Amino acid sequence: MNLRTLILEDLAEMRLWLSEVMREACPDAEITTAPDIRTALAIAGHEVFDLALIDLGLPDGSGLEVLRALKQANPAALCVVATIMGDDASVVGALAAGADGYLLKNQPSALLVRQIRQTLDGVPPLSPAIARRIMTHFRQTGPVVADANLTPREREVLGHIGKGLRNHEVAATLGIGTNTVAAHIKSVYAKLGISSRAEAAWHATKLGL
Repeated sequence: MNLRTLILEDLAEMRLWLSEVMREACPDAEITTAPDIRTALAIAGHEVFDLALIDLGLPDGSGLEVLRALKQANPAALCVVATIMGDDASVVGALAAGADGYLLKNQPSALLVRQIRQTLDGVPPLSPAIARRIMTHFRQTGPVVADANLTPREREVLGHIGKGLRNHEVAATLGIGTNTVAAHIKSVYAKLGISSRAEAAWHATKLGL
């Protein structure tokens, strides 16, 4: 059976380039493209994919929303982030949300082809720069603090942050105000001794949230 592939990318030229990379990596791939989250979610509502290349910064939100939907529809789907965003918060947030790999689009096409092929062979794809950032991040973050006496609500908020949700998305999910979410995040940061969403995502993962 051909590899059913979804490419979520808002720039037309980049969609074409990623499609060419995908065809070189897997000539038999059946490629579907989407320019935004709304289109991707509509497609995912009636199609099941084996592999997805997902951009993060899209006109109508974060690609992590599509990643979670694809994983829910098919837990075995390989969802690889393909983006230009290489900051700690984006990397840790994507991996915590279930991404199977993280690739930077400013790499040579030959390297991306090789990494996609490795993905199909079961090797988690990480751009070299991303692998280095992850190693540095974990060295600097150190061991997780138990649960620092977090309240049940604070644990809920931390869990959602760890999945990459924004404040307003957490508020909508929990049925509370955005200001309340911000207050909980401030308290969580103080109790865990952290200062960034990347660290929060890491702690959420270690706490099983």
